[in-house]
Amino acid sequence: MSFSFKQSGLATCMNVTNSGFHKRLISTICSRSSFSPCLNLQNPERRNLSVSKPLHISSIEKINEKKPVFECKAYEADKSQPIEVEVKSEAAKRLKIGIYFATWWALNVVFNIYNKKVLNAYPYPWLTSTLSLACGSLMMLISWATRIAETPKTDFEFWKTLFPVAVAHTIGHVAATVSMSKVAVSFTHIIKSGEPAFSVLVSRFLLGETFPPSVYLSLVPIIGGCALAAVTELNFNMTGFMGAMISNFAFVLRNIFSKKGMKGKSVSGMNYYACLSLLSLLILTPFAVAVEGPQMWAAGWQKALSEIGPQFIWWVAAQSIFYHLYNQVSYMSLDEISPLTFSVGNTMKRISVIVSSIIIFHTPVQPINALGAAIAILGTFLYSQVSVPYMILRNTASNISQVLI
Repeated sequence: MSFSFKQSGLATCMNVTNSGFHKRLISTICSRSSFSPCLNLQNPERRNLSVSKPLHISSIEKINEKKPVFECKAYEADKSQPIEVEVKSEAAKRLKIGIYFATWWALNVVFNIYNKKVLNAYPYPWLTSTLSLACGSLMMLISWATRIAETPKTDFEFWKTLFPVAVAHTIGHVAATVSMSKVAVSFTHIIKSGEPAFSVLVSRFLLGETFPPSVYLSLVPIIGGCALAAVTELNFNMTGFMGAMISNFAFVLRNIFSKKGMKGKSVSGMNYYACLSLLSLLILTPFAVAVEGPQMWAAGWQKALSEIGPQFIWWVAAQSIFYHLYNQVSYMSLDEISPLTFSVGNTMKRISVIVSSIIIFHTPVQPINALGAAIAILGTFLYSQVSVPYMILRNTASNISQVLI
């Protein structure tokens, strides 16, 4: 079947090669191109079509890996599309996103509360971090063994590309736990709201990426708010402050390594985080033993049990379980919602953790300290609004170029 366009369109036939497709894709990929088919009497073997009604592009699929060939499907303006489309109401979508966010925030708040309780009674952040990863890894191994969750199909190349991601994840996880063992949960999360500043600076100076001025301007309230909150913190501790800062830097590197190494990997968000936990556990365990050791753990465990009672065991189990669950839900939500929505949700998550921890632990907060926290969180929200759309546009253009080369 052959087609002729009324105006510049995506392609002129059902099988589209790079020659014509590359030039026209960028200007027309987001628009509904209308065109009229034409009869081709020179080749009787080809099936042709002639109608007066406009046709619209319904889908574009790559059907040949070695020699890039794309298949375009079209439909008439007053007829249904030939491909099956799942129709979801706007109310259902909003409900689904709301459930994801509510679950994510609730699990994160519960984790932070139990994690701080454990660290107050049992100040061994390296072991606490190890138990969190071990619990999540065990849960996923059981899920795979019982076929509750689909076992991921991985190979050596997958684990090779995952390794630097796991190293950065391990450092960020331990650093954040060390921070919360020294300072209030609210202060740790205020400092961690400055992660976008690390992301932009690392991308700019290490990767050579450039950003529009609006992105750089959004960093001003983030950096200023974090600085104001830090200098006015009543229970300031340098170890806790540096732990949060190192965690920010490590998680930025984790995101960069993940984007670079996991392109084209067909692993779901849930299984991806499970594999990440397994590898991080293997990396962290020997360091936890070297830094703290079984003797310190045993002595501290007996002291915590004598002071807190048997419920201390539940605190340890709860913080380990909820750590894995909240991270798993956040990775799963990335498969369902847009990066911009996720970024906004992450900002709101920090607000819920900060407010709830202040209420539960009766953390003393000065007005100037609260102002700094509010400015930093507002800056994070502004950053998400100006940076995510730009990154989506940049990545989309990059992916299109890679497909066509």
